[in-house]
Amino acid sequence: MIKKELLDILACPKCKGPVELNGQGNGLVCRTCKLVYEIRDDIPIMLIDEAKPLEEG
Repeated sequence: MIKKELLDILACPKCKGPVELNGQGNGLVCRTCKLVYEIRDDIPIMLIDEAKPLEEG
């Protein structure tokens, strides 16, 4: 699980906007870019090329 202190300083690498933990706790969501950055072994993978499109709904 990502610590709140780390979550507070992380930003989307594409737009530099805020990210939030998704409902499952396995990714960080940028609502502006509609991207999800996966979390692997408690490490957020903050690479634009690795991000997946946000599936809303």
